[in-house]
Amino acid sequence: MYIPRHFHITDREEIFSFIEHNAFGQIISTLQGRLFSTHIPFLVSDDKQKLFGHFARQNPQSRDIDGQEVMVTLEGPHGYISPSWYLNPGVPTWNYQAVHVYGICKILPELAAVKTIVDRLSNKYEEAFETYWEPDYNAGMLKHIVGFEIEITDIQCKYKLSQNRSEQDRENVISHLQDTGSTGLADAVRATNEPKIK
Repeated sequence: MYIPRHFHITDREEIFSFIEHNAFGQIISTLQGRLFSTHIPFLVSDDKQKLFGHFARQNPQSRDIDGQEVMVTLEGPHGYISPSWYLNPGVPTWNYQAVHVYGICKILPELAAVKTIVDRLSNKYEEAFETYWEPDYNAGMLKHIVGFEIEITDIQCKYKLSQNRSEQDRENVISHLQDTGSTGLADAVRATNEPKIK
């Protein structure tokens, strides 16, 4: 990923916080000589060395991904930024947050490992609801799922959130984003450009 200096995020704690909150993305590998992508949610291991996920068994990506280097892409809020929002001349652009994770994928053949993945995913997202659904996956269901882990070898993180503009331009961007309903992106611009307390 091309990352100019202004937009390069290297703080590991920040990066993994972003991954936890934006965990739905793409796993990209090669299948019969072509790039292939599946959109799925991911889990981070406690030691932050691995990602976990699962495919439907019928998904052809699961058939030869074992041992491949893969790329996982994740993104946060994004949106168009008009040059009319700046005090000084500018060009149209797009603000966004993105993380690319590289690693070696390993298929997990044991049903117990698959069950752990689907239970953790269900618990993570069910806890947001007042009526909680208790995961209850039997062996028959689990046989239709292929679990995997990715041993992380590299992470790239880019927040393109008007860091290269003046403070007044950034305030204008935040205001216009809020006015157009892009509150998540406005919050990201504000948080990224706030002075860090040391």
